[in-house]
Amino acid sequence: MQDVVGFIGLGVMGKPMARNLLAKGYPLVVHNRSRAAVDELVSAGAARAASSADVARRARRIITMLPDSPDVEQVLEGPDGVFSAIQPDSILIDMSSIAPATARRLAEVARAHGARMLDAPVSGGEVGAINASLSIMVGGDADTFAKVTPILHAMGNPDRVVRIGEPGAGQICKVCNQMVIGGTLAAVSEAFALARKADVDVALVRDALLGGFAASRVLEVHGERMLKGNYKPGFRARLYAKDLRIASQTLAEHETPAPVSAAVHQLVTALVASGRGDDDYAAVATVLFELAHLEPQVSST
Repeated sequence: MQDVVGFIGLGVMGKPMARNLLAKGYPLVVHNRSRAAVDELVSAGAARAASSADVARRARRIITMLPDSPDVEQVLEGPDGVFSAIQPDSILIDMSSIAPATARRLAEVARAHGARMLDAPVSGGEVGAINASLSIMVGGDADTFAKVTPILHAMGNPDRVVRIGEPGAGQICKVCNQMVIGGTLAAVSEAFALARKADVDVALVRDALLGGFAASRVLEVHGERMLKGNYKPGFRARLYAKDLRIASQTLAEHETPAPVSAAVHQLVTALVASGRGDDDYAAVATVLFELAHLEPQVSST
């Protein structure tokens, strides 16, 4: 008999992740701020919970997938929150992208309640969530990780479910992930802007770069978005801005200079400030295109 899993947070990422748990045969208890996503999962076989505390009463394996640190704190520590009703030996798996310092603090609070907590942020976007191909970066003790590895494999690529280290290490890895993506995204945008200004076929430039050392998933996936001017959100720019804010705070805590990431943060802030925070974060290219006095869309094909 598989563990009953509680799932709190059924947004763009959380809902398909929860569906994949159902598909793998896990009994699921779900809760979400808006009702529509809950109704959809209940119709697919999940059980409805009245509150976060109700989830904790009914499941000893609890996943949270929420937008930001304050949201996770509210769900866990707020009135009628998870910690108010958590059962002994429960395991919390926070798959949100939050501040590493918050993840470490909440792991201590969980331990004080007789529970254990993993921080397990993900990479792969909505497509990865739908296809159960997410990369999952885990912080927490090895024994706890081993107990819930099958649950994580149900949502991610088993080859990319990696325990990074102790509590908070998963979130540090996610910060590193977002920094690398941001630097690459900005460089690809700048390269495309140059090609366009020089009247060179950007699609051919991308094809050539994909065959050499400049190849990357950013160039492959987001480069195509830039070519088509398609910024339908897979991961919203405003959430990426939040991740870069966390990166900035974490870098400061560890006295680590990161001038490239700081510049990317400013570009993403400009994108959000222009009213495009609900576009995909690849739309940061449009900021650089505008600075170069180019139209944001290369082609409509």
